[in-house]
Amino acid sequence: MLQPIWGDLAIPFTLLVAWMLGELGHRHLAVPRITSYGVVGIGIAVIMNVSKTLFQVDDLWSLTLLAQIAFGLLLFELGYRINLAWLRHNPWLALNALVEFIATFVVVFYVAKLFDLLPVPALLLASLAVATSPLTILPVVNEMKSGGQVTERTLHLSAINCVLAIVAFNTVVGYWVLSSAGDTFQAVWNSLIVLFVSAGLGVLFGVILPRLLDLADTNEKQSTVAFALAVIGLILVTHSLHFSPILATLVFGLIARHHRNVRHQAQPNFGVLGDVLVIVLFVHIGSRLQGDTLFEGALLAGAVVLTRFAVKSMAVLAFARMSGLSLRKGLLTGIALMPMASFGILLLELSAQRGLLFPETLATMCGLLLLVDLASPVILRRTLMVAGEAPKAH
Repeated sequence: MLQPIWGDLAIPFTLLVAWMLGELGHRHLAVPRITSYGVVGIGIAVIMNVSKTLFQVDDLWSLTLLAQIAFGLLLFELGYRINLAWLRHNPWLALNALVEFIATFVVVFYVAKLFDLLPVPALLLASLAVATSPLTILPVVNEMKSGGQVTERTLHLSAINCVLAIVAFNTVVGYWVLSSAGDTFQAVWNSLIVLFVSAGLGVLFGVILPRLLDLADTNEKQSTVAFALAVIGLILVTHSLHFSPILATLVFGLIARHHRNVRHQAQPNFGVLGDVLVIVLFVHIGSRLQGDTLFEGALLAGAVVLTRFAVKSMAVLAFARMSGLSLRKGLLTGIALMPMASFGILLLELSAQRGLLFPETLATMCGLLLLVDLASPVILRRTLMVAGEAPKAH
């Protein structure tokens, strides 16, 4: 009788522990809450490796679904904060993102080849490395109520990086399917069709929902509920049809911003709902850690972290003056672009649910980089404080 009861209690008890540690760490150690949530998730991974009876993978099935919803809400919010007019008036920022993407992809690919990775795993690792994870950046920015040049450039570069990473990832997947199975239809489906249909669904939701809100004449609170339900619906639709919920929700937020009524904006972080789901998300990400193979790629992971940071920082610094940014804030922006692993872990997980099984090397790499990412919220918090963009320590 005890095991079924524990199975029912496992998730809420774990989330309550994560919330408590997050508050204690934030208050007494000035550590961003999401770092503590991730540590609790890693604790779950350790327990699952040590004792197969205390925690069952089946106990966490609903945690996975809730984490994907949280993922979609954060990506929607990221898209919702992107100002396309700024990119039109400052094309150097868009060019910065493109150069940063190409340089990071090429350098990480050759670093992976130096460590004897096969071409396809090396290309997939390079496509994951170009992304800067908004899952780490947005919660810290919201927690600190940060705003300014470093914050906004980091968010915009992160959004562009995510889109380009998804395009690169699906292109490599298409090439992989074609080279391994010789199936042209499946290759095109897993690359072009997935991208276009996912983006199209995001555009459709982004155009229709603001018009419905205009008809209903809702306030901000009710608009937040409507946006949250729409994001959940979009995630379920794209997931069931094996498209990309990542691209769909990001495009949804981007289009919704430019069709919004001032009265119909979503609350930052989706209010209390977002706070709860962020706990779920980072506990889930931490629980994906695979301890038995964790340190097999330690040298490669270290090389990826260092080269990625160097390339992204140099790209930002190269375009800093032309895009209206001081060199000091350019360097701080480069530091703020460090997080990547959480985005990669969820992208691999969602792709696996589409039936795409990747080399074990990628899961090991993302797990190892996740340990590095535990420090990135702390570094990001300090970076925003040094930049003078956090009004006070929260």
